[in-house]
Amino acid sequence: MNLKVRLSVMNFLEFAVWGAYLTCMGRYLSNLGFGDNIGWFYSVQGFVSIFMPALIGVIADRWVQAQKMLGICHLLAGLFMIAAAWYGYTNGANTQFGPLFTLYSFSVAFFMPTIALANSVAFNALTQAGMDTVKDFPPIRVFGTVGFILMMFFVDLMGFQDNQNQFLASGILSIILFGYTFTLPVCPVKGSQEKQSLSDALGLKAFSLFRKREMAVFFVFSLLLGVCLQISNGYANVFINSFGVDPQYADTFGVQHTNILISLSQISETVCILLIPFFMKRFGIKKVMLIAMFGWVFRFAFFGLGNPGSGVWLFILSMIVYGVAFDFFNISGSLYVESRTDESIRSSAQGLFMLMTNGVGASLGMIAAQTVVNGIGDWPTIWYVFAAYALVIGITFALVFNPEKK
Repeated sequence: MNLKVRLSVMNFLEFAVWGAYLTCMGRYLSNLGFGDNIGWFYSVQGFVSIFMPALIGVIADRWVQAQKMLGICHLLAGLFMIAAAWYGYTNGANTQFGPLFTLYSFSVAFFMPTIALANSVAFNALTQAGMDTVKDFPPIRVFGTVGFILMMFFVDLMGFQDNQNQFLASGILSIILFGYTFTLPVCPVKGSQEKQSLSDALGLKAFSLFRKREMAVFFVFSLLLGVCLQISNGYANVFINSFGVDPQYADTFGVQHTNILISLSQISETVCILLIPFFMKRFGIKKVMLIAMFGWVFRFAFFGLGNPGSGVWLFILSMIVYGVAFDFFNISGSLYVESRTDESIRSSAQGLFMLMTNGVGASLGMIAAQTVVNGIGDWPTIWYVFAAYALVIGITFALVFNPEKK
């Protein structure tokens, strides 16, 4: 099978696993009476990303082939997610926060490292084949977004948004991807018999990137922008669905099929991913990151201004701009890290990027978002607060980040 096709299938399954529950889990949790704790379910993805991607990245760099590590992680993630679904099914309305949260947490602890691992597998395979990662990776990665979208549609149309079956679908896909990893190109490990320092053996060498001002500033702002990543995933579905209590909005498409409306965000991603090679080569990482930051400003502001009725066009604009906000940050950032790091620490460096964005950043973001949502209670004001934060980050980044041209 063609290499690009094989890697595209990998990306399709990788993000379909996430798409099964990421945008609608908050709705299921609200139905269980866990509405005030939605932030914890999303922030735990960040907490485990603080150490798991870096740790698994070290193992993939030094001891276990990355494609095998990808499969092992998906096997464990899938089993725990299926267990969470079974617990929710057998207990129904009596489902308790503790057991469900624990099973879910173990699942995402093994899933989150797979995002960086999938990138490493793809970058390695493309490099070994003599291809240009900046040019050839985005069209492959776009199939990840396609997988995410199709699972959003599937969960919506099957009526899984309100129940534990979204977890079951995710778990089954993880098991399928575990099997598929046996067909992926082999990724060589960088281990050797040479004497190494303790920091090298543990993969801590990636943190030496902070010695370079350019990389240090990049990673710090990756953390600060990472705050925005999961906010709309956690609360957009709950927010739009809340309009259902108002008779004038109860029968609107957005309320009846919230996940499909939100999927416009991921559809936008598929287009924006394909724009990345042009923007990266024409404008460079700084301008691309700035476009992403101001994209988040508009993403949140349009939510605050819109509604599922006459203002649904503002929701649609929010979904469209999300593709720019998400891809121009995540994909471009990953490519930037790949281009500025030594081959021996690339998996670890990708893990570090995940730590700063989906780890520390996303954790702080969801805890803060939960505080804002529970404290303010007025949805438009809530979204304006998030927009103001992204605006401040964007202006500051423009002033302090000055990368070398390469």
